[in-house]
Amino acid sequence: MLDISSTVRLANGVSMPVLGFGTYKIVSPDVVERSVLTAFEAGYRGIDTASVYDNEEAIGRALSACGVPRDELFITSKVWNDEQGEEGVLRAIEGSLKRLGVDRVDLYLVHWPIPRLYESTWRGMERVLADGLTRAIGVCNFLVPHLEELAVRTGAVPMVDQVEHHPWLQQPDLRRYCHDRGIVVQGWGPVMRGRADEEPLLAEIAAAHGVSSAQVALRWALQHGVVVIPKSVTPERIRQNADLFGFELSHDEIAAIDALDRGEAGRLGQHPDRTSF
Repeated sequence: MLDISSTVRLANGVSMPVLGFGTYKIVSPDVVERSVLTAFEAGYRGIDTASVYDNEEAIGRALSACGVPRDELFITSKVWNDEQGEEGVLRAIEGSLKRLGVDRVDLYLVHWPIPRLYESTWRGMERVLADGLTRAIGVCNFLVPHLEELAVRTGAVPMVDQVEHHPWLQQPDLRRYCHDRGIVVQGWGPVMRGRADEEPLLAEIAAAHGVSSAQVALRWALQHGVVVIPKSVTPERIRQNADLFGFELSHDEIAAIDALDRGEAGRLGQHPDRTSF
């Protein structure tokens, strides 16, 4: 039975919370600190950031003030595109660690696929893992062709692939590919960038359970084995998004939400092959 303390085991044995708190586009230091502290008070133990988010220092202050033992927290950061390459990864993680005020993160990710740098970037990722600067490594926004090319060129099987995932963009082929290879899928944008309320079916299912449409979208992902990192700066919504464990979606409800998949038409972020970064 899932609860807020539930974890999933990564390929190297590290345990990762099934629920984390996303911080994308939360930049104001006061808002960052307040939101992260509210998340910890609500029971979140995973925190997701990146060097490019420009909020690691504020998150570091929240980590120092939260009173939660470091070994109970799961901190994720990412190497940005202009930091990739072997030496770039080493410099990038050192910068993130300094800003966060920690001596290691729990998961370090390659933020976007840059095929010409696969070999050198992954060497850097393996080095920071071996040096104990992170407990696990993985990628973000890698689709099946990217994962296949990475494997051919480096032999790498990432421990995590963090991708856009929600009822309008379900990527079942990617989920199956990752499942078959022991790669944990983590979904960003799991409440459709705040648009879950726009989907009538989610609202209907939410009413039946006495929850919100966002909670339904999150619970649906969890029941598909996808780790979620919802983001909010509203204390009530932060707490609500963590309250996912007092209800369960039926098989029919899961199937109905599965039918909402719009494929690429449902993508709300940039396509990994067409990024403008």
